[in-house]
Amino acid sequence: MTGEGDSDPDPTSDTEPFLTLAGRGRAEFTVKGSEFVGHAAPVDSVEEAEAFVDEVGESYPDATHNVPAYRVRADPFREYASDDGEPSGSAGKPILNVLSGEALENVAVVVTRYYGGTNLGVGGLVRAYGRAAKEAIDDAGTREAVPHETVRVVVDYDDSGTVRGIVESVATDFEAAYEARVTFEARVPVAEVEAFRDRLRSATSGRVELG
Repeated sequence: MTGEGDSDPDPTSDTEPFLTLAGRGRAEFTVKGSEFVGHAAPVDSVEEAEAFVDEVGESYPDATHNVPAYRVRADPFREYASDDGEPSGSAGKPILNVLSGEALENVAVVVTRYYGGTNLGVGGLVRAYGRAAKEAIDDAGTREAVPHETVRVVVDYDDSGTVRGIVESVATDFEAAYEARVTFEARVPVAEVEAFRDRLRSATSGRVELG
């Protein structure tokens, strides 16, 4: 997805905790006949952010505008906003300003508008879109999160029990596939990744494959 407001600012710390949403949030109000519905969600990637934008658009296909913005920890860090047909700078940027002003990351917001017949002017739109974003975020609540990395671990069956024990003790969550060999996809706090890799190598005498 590309559009106005697309930018790649300097990435934040790879290991320090960051602020994100505790869950999904929603807000709704009317200004001079125009209905605004704010939607906010925590996301883990640009793909998840864009999927959320698409989800809201599909849920409100008859809306006059579905204005998206998101800030996502990626390589490089990604910010995105679009006015979706509103006057330039009047919709997407005010939403993004709320996200950056509250130092929120891995968050996507879409504000839906149904035009009510009265023009609000650029100033009125800026206030309305910013308010919808802020109220949806407040409804969701915030929490502190720790950066994670997915580590792919491949071992023979003889080592799988030992490796699974280490994965379970360190990973926030993981998936295991038992085929010709055993593959774990482990989500590990970035600050612990190197120690995690070292433990796996030591426990298997170097037989583990890491990706």
